[in-house]
Amino acid sequence: MVIALSIFFLLSYSWDFLFPLAQLVLWAFILLIFVDILLLFLAKENIFARRETPDRLSNGDENAISIYLENKYPFPISVEVIDEIPFQFQKRDVFFEAKLKPNENQIIQYELRPSQRGEYNFGAVNVFALSPLKLIKRRFKFSQDKIVAVYPSFLQMKKYEFMAFSNRLQEYGIKKMRRIGQSMEFEQIRQYVKGDDVRTVNWKATARRNELMVNAFQDEKSQNVYMVIDKGRLMKMPFNGLSLLDYAINATLVLSNVILKKNDKAGMFTFSKKVENRIVAERRSSQMNLILENLYNI
Repeated sequence: MVIALSIFFLLSYSWDFLFPLAQLVLWAFILLIFVDILLLFLAKENIFARRETPDRLSNGDENAISIYLENKYPFPISVEVIDEIPFQFQKRDVFFEAKLKPNENQIIQYELRPSQRGEYNFGAVNVFALSPLKLIKRRFKFSQDKIVAVYPSFLQMKKYEFMAFSNRLQEYGIKKMRRIGQSMEFEQIRQYVKGDDVRTVNWKATARRNELMVNAFQDEKSQNVYMVIDKGRLMKMPFNGLSLLDYAINATLVLSNVILKKNDKAGMFTFSKKVENRIVAERRSSQMNLILENLYNI
């Protein structure tokens, strides 16, 4: 619009009859700006915005973030949203556009993938509103300061927990295979199959069934299983956005959860020049949370 007005006035130097018309257009443009200011700034109720973030973020995973928008203007508006995300993401292009009808609300969703543990500080949500005239922008700044801790990947922990106890493992490309327990914890008496240890033949059951039967054993429960994490210099090497140390921490969390769910005892410790972060293997209700907090602080 400004460019068109400038051309109008330039042409009026050569054709005088265009000058009054250019003045008329200029005053009309000023009037529209004034009307636009009244529309945006005199309304009692205008825009509301709120960011919704999880209480904690999962390291190395895509975490869903949403921005709730509500138009309280009595006319449709266009909005531009700039979210102030934590500096650790090194992103300055978290920019969204939306159109809202009167009294309409909308949710903008996006994802963030943290690559290191620690505290992440979210800033304000900036919303720029434009009326149907789109001549003036009004900025609304909503203070949404929030510190969110990034923990080891609890999303992967839940995923693999489901896989470990699901009867549909083949959908994940995992084939269930029977393991022959070498301990003396009895499981069942079953029919002999080729490859079974002849020392496990149950002769009494064989005589009763008139077919060869063997004793089957299973792995002992309540075993102490320790996760050992190397904190050496090489573990700082990056791979696909995360350090090798963070991959080891995420794997420790996943395995510890499965171990506890399988009725064994999970523990852990780390080492570099000395042994640190030690948690004695237990199977108490608070063990998983203790391991999670310990991994967060490594």
